Amino acid sequence: MVPDAASGRIWTVPNLLSFARLLGVPLFLWLVLVEADGWALGVLVLAGLTDWLDGKLARALNQTSKLGVVLDPAADRLYILVTLIGLAVRDIIPAWLVVLLVAREFAILPIGPITRRLGYRGALPVHFIGKAATMCLLYAFPLLLLGDHTGAIATGARIAGWSFAVWGTGLYWWAAALYWWQTRQLVLADRAGRAAAGGPPGPDSDPDPAGAADPEPGRDRGPGDQKGAETTR
Repeated sequence: MVPDAASGRIWTVPNLLSFARLLGVPLFLWLVLVEADGWALGVLVLAGLTDWLDGKLARALNQTSKLGVVLDPAADRLYILVTLIGLAVRDIIPAWLVVLLVAREFAILPIGPITRRLGYRGALPVHFIGKAATMCLLYAFPLLLLGDHTGAIATGARIAGWSFAVWGTGLYWWAAALYWWQTRQLVLADRAGRAAAGGPPGPDSDPDPAGAADPEPGRDRGPGDQKGAETTR
């Protein structure tokens, strides 16, 4: 949720942490490609800590912003993307896993234009399943990277990494299905609102008529309601 007073802020402590995490993306990819795995894992650990810390600070310092809502999941996605590239180049993960995860991103791509056509800004609120999927994948990839070595620790890391990868991929697609279900609810509510108003279905109607299910997307609301858009994960 993004309070109106904080929505336009850019230079906040949480946003600076998110920017720092974004700057670490190309560094992490380079470290993976040159097989400096220890340093790469260190960058991932720092990225994970800042990911946790920026959300805590945003709430504690009352520095929640629209930019921060976008930057946080964007950084997570970029880390997932570059890790997929690096691990695929080094043959640590198979091509089918890369295809599954990239295809999921394309599967939810049309949701943004649909919700904007219905009068909503941004994307649907981040679902718990989507957050769990991202967390599983962010655990899986460093473990798989560690598992690309020899010894008992590497073997255990490889087993745990593949467990997180399978669960994360499944949850990732489950979240995509939930986002499409929410989008369908918005479209149906929009049509019901147009019908109740006596007009033809269209993009300018109120997609939240009385009695309609409210998936709580990030639509512009009055000052008394501070529900804001979040980026779908």
